[in-house]
Amino acid sequence: MKVAVVGATGLVGQEMIKVLEEFQFPVTEFIPVASEKSIGKKVVFKNQEYPVVSVKDAINKKPHIALFSAGSKASLEYAPLFAAEDTYVIDNSSAFRMDADKPLIVPEINGQILKKEDKIIANPNCSTIQMLMVLHPLHLQYTIKRIIVSTYQAVTGTGAKAVQQLYDERQNKTPQNLAYPYPIDLNLIPQIDVFTDNDFTKEEMKMHNETRKILNDYTITVNATCVRVPVIGGHSESVYVEFEKDFDINDIREILHKTKGVIVQDDVKNNIYPMPLYAHKKNEVFVGRIRRDFNYPRGLNLFIVADNLRKGAATNAVQIAQYILNHYCPK
Repeated sequence: MKVAVVGATGLVGQEMIKVLEEFQFPVTEFIPVASEKSIGKKVVFKNQEYPVVSVKDAINKKPHIALFSAGSKASLEYAPLFAAEDTYVIDNSSAFRMDADKPLIVPEINGQILKKEDKIIANPNCSTIQMLMVLHPLHLQYTIKRIIVSTYQAVTGTGAKAVQQLYDERQNKTPQNLAYPYPIDLNLIPQIDVFTDNDFTKEEMKMHNETRKILNDYTITVNATCVRVPVIGGHSESVYVEFEKDFDINDIREILHKTKGVIVQDDVKNNIYPMPLYAHKKNEVFVGRIRRDFNYPRGLNLFIVADNLRKGAATNAVQIAQYILNHYCPK
């Protein structure tokens, strides 16, 4: 089982390597890949050092699976070259998410749609994944009409440069390479990605478009406001959802308690609710502040938190790889 990690030196790439280790993925040949400037650098996997190789060298090794986290440009250029060598590419960028011919997968939700011939598989946006992990089982029961969500997204979603900017500002140092046009420490920035023609950002439109594709329901509307916050541990979301059918709030909690990969933290009498500080390095999605809208009887409020580098990226990608391994790869 030859596995390549493309973007192995980045934040998500490093997290992919950790998750492969923790999940005891049966890697017999590990192939770390990064940009030309990183070739020859050492990457540690299972306490052993491996030199970073070029994309060309990695393609020549014909890996069974390639986990991509090197940005959309690299994915568009190189993923088809791996796929042509019969490699299953699991891509963490936005390059293929809305491609009608490429599956957009959260294994617990729609893993069953994967086919043997799907050589390029898209990993959804981190904010979409954690939201739908909670909403999907409720949608099956009550049918979602509309979602309004405000996100509070960690700087790790931007990358190592953003983390460094936050730490530099916190220590009263002048950041050398700005990830944001404004200070992030002691601040919130209500812009993630660029603005589109409708004045929503690309990140906000991703949540709308990806939700409909993953749930295979194009009647659902998602109105998102995405905000960058000075946090490391993970993304948080305040979610309001309207259903077609009425619900019992105790049934909502029971459904979520039984949902694999979701942990309910909802005891307001004892101040228990999800927070990114405690979601850090966890693979699960946490949900709390579960309450009915007192103005609209079929409206529900939730607070959802997950480590964006884990279930929002690396964990979901490795879970897709596990599905492929179990169904389509040689044993």
